[in-house]
Formats: sequence, structure tokens, C-alpha cells
Amino acid sequence: MRAQNIRNIAIIAHVDHGKTTLVDLLLHAGGVYRDNQEVEERAMDSMDQERERGITIKAKNTAIHWEGYTINIVDTPGHADFGGEVERVMKMVDGVLLLVDAAEGPQAQTRFVLRKALAQGLAPIVVVNKVDRDHANPSAVHDNTLELFLELEANESQFESPFLYGSAKEGYFVTDLNDQKDGVRPLLETIVDRIDGPQIDVDSPFRMLASNIDWDDYVGRVAIGKVLSGKIVKGDKIWRISSDGKRTSVKITKVFEYSGVTGSQDSTVGEAGNIIGLSGFEDVDIGETLSADENSESIPFVEIDPPTVRMQFSINDSPFAGKEGKYVTSRQVRDRLIRETKT
Repeated sequence: MRAQNIRNIAIIAHVDHGKTTLVDLLLHAGGVYRDNQEVEERAMDSMDQERERGITIKAKNTAIHWEGYTINIVDTPGHADFGGEVERVMKMVDGVLLLVDAAEGPQAQTRFVLRKALAQGLAPIVVVNKVDRDHANPSAVHDNTLELFLELEANESQFESPFLYGSAKEGYFVTDLNDQKDGVRPLLETIVDRIDGPQIDVDSPFRMLASNIDWDDYVGRVAIGKVLSGKIVKGDKIWRISSDGKRTSVKITKVFEYSGVTGSQDSTVGEAGNIIGLSGFEDVDIGETLSADENSESIPFVEIDPPTVRMQFSINDSPFAGKEGKYVTSRQVRDRLIRETKT
């Protein structure tokens, strides 16, 4: 069966096509911000480099609650260098918002991520943004996007994806440019109608695939994924099943849900279909199965692209060495790199 009140979606976009602005708009629609609250730009960008450059390096989770529905939103990287992050996201969602600029149309980064989404059989919704821009040509973008779908061998259902037009900056999206431009209700209605709820099994024991790993200074490693069956509460004993079949007993110390701009929040229960985080692991890796049943089989996991980033560190012989920056010693650099390997 499918969860009726949950929708899990990812957003695909080229850099500067308005992805983070769109997410902020959806957070507004979900009541995350008070009317008088100062809004922090780039709400889902948490790393300094992401805020500075306006790109997304690691996949982020948030959720909005709208008219009885929980819409989990995952902000995906758009760079091929972060392909592993993209593939993990595709295991957690059932549909994607393909965000394209009304003047530029689909770009190279769009093609890379969209190919992976279509191959997973995910349902796309095309969102043509910045229609108020100079030189905007929504009809040409519509045709170019359909051509891209053909090139990437989209199936019939994917090819017949709905299109919405509007401006995230101005705060509206419509199914037809002649419609009244008033808010994002048409987009939210399309998400609810077009994207299926996640496939779940409420009667079976808890099962979840660790699709991503986060790190918290207080609780350590946090396994993030979509609950496939059953439910889990704080204090439950579960089994961590590695790809080679090794089983390790774990007691869950915290259950996290993702909501609004605050990121993860303590939750009393993680239910089937929802995207959650779990802590209590001495060690846990991406692709491992988490199950309440010791005899459960491991969940198949798509092979992840190998990393493409390489770094070389050398002694800083600049006359300004040690005079700038908060962390200036090699030990601090090493500690930061070691911490990064935990996620």
C-alpha cells in the first residue's frame, strides 16, 4: 500500500535557476515562517561554501505540512562531482521537481541529475521559473524540456509531466500563464496529485535503508533514510545489517524528523513512508539496512558513483601565513577531514 498523506520529492535545477528561492517559497506556504519573521536567505544551505557560492554540495532535508499532507523536500546537488549524493537522494523520493530558467532552459547539470531520476522511474513535475525575466521564452523552454525527456528515454508517463510557470522570487506558480497569479497553491496541488505516496508496509517490522549519513556533535552518526515498513520509537532495539550480511545490535537513542529551516527535530516516532534520522550507532555506513528483525534480508542499494574530488595539502609559505583564518594549523585541518569521513 501507499502512504496517503506523505509526499517525498527532490528538486533538480541548474545553479542560479532559483532552487533555494523556490524551497524558501514552499516553506512560506507551509507556514514555517511567521508573517513578521525575518527570512534567512538560502535556508537549506548550511555549509559556508554553499551560502557563499549559491550551490548545493550535500543533500539537505526539510518538510512542510500543507492541508493534511507532509511534503518531504530534498535539495539535491547539481554537480556531477557530487554524484554520490544525488544517487542517495533518488532512493528516498518518489518524484522530482525539475526547475528550469524561463530564459536559459535545461542546462548540463539538469541533464545529469534528471537522467538518474528518470532511470529510477521517478515522476517529474516541470517548474519553469523566472518567467518575468527579460528574454524569457516559456514556450521554447517547454519544447526544449520535452526534447530532453526524449533524449533521456523517459517513459510515456514521465513524458506527459505537468508544466507550471511562474516566479519563485515574486511568489507564484500557475499551470497556465493566463491564470491569476496568486501564490503557490497550483504547485502544491500538482505535487499532491501527481506524485504518489511512498510504498509502505505498516504491518511488517521496521525496515529502513541508510541512504545518507549526517554527523551531530552530541549524538554522533545519524543514519538518514525513508522508513519502508513498520515504525520506530526512541529506545527500540534494531539490527544494523551490512552488505556482507554482518548483523550488529543497536539501541536507538534519538529519532529525528526534518521540518522547516531548523533542520532535524526530536520526534517520538518514525512512521512508514517518512524520511527520518536515527542515532545510537557506534558505526553505520551508507547502504546498510536497519531492521527490527534480525533475520531480515539486506535491502538492495544502487551502486554509488566514486568520488571525483582530489585534494593536495602543502605548507603555506605566504608572508601572511598564520595571520588569517580561524583554524590555521595542520592538526585542525586533519581533524576536520576526519570528521567529514563520518558523513
